[in-house]
Amino acid sequence: MVDKFVGTWKMTTSENFDEYMKALGVGFATRQVGNRTKPNLVVCVDDQGLICMKSQSTFKTTEIKCNLNESFEEITADDRKTTTVVTLENGKLVQKQTWDGKDVNNGLIIANFVRSWSNKKVFFHSIKLCVVCYFMICC
Repeated sequence: MVDKFVGTWKMTTSENFDEYMKALGVGFATRQVGNRTKPNLVVCVDDQGLICMKSQSTFKTTEIKCNLNESFEEITADDRKTTTVVTLENGKLVQKQTWDGKDVNNGLIIANFVRSWSNKKVFFHSIKLCVVCYFMICC
């Protein structure tokens, strides 16, 4: 299950995050802070079986609590209101956010966050509108 993701993970590298934030419509000043932030990701499972994921930094802390495969409303670090589902797919923890956005077609926008685990490292990929961002997070 998600046990291999449980722990406190420190971001060590980030690639293409600015382009990812631009694609989300994040403003210049917030992107500058976001690019300098290296948050910790704390993953746990509480007594009721809820998955808890907390991103902690000096800039902002966000937290979600959810059951696998059940949609919930999330307010993101950049204040988007999304419908989110967290699933476990082929050993990867996948967080899919959907919201009404302002893309060129004025349609629905989807962002996927994929967390995979290998050799005591969590690899985190964010995908949105063909913009891919990579993070390596170590314990």
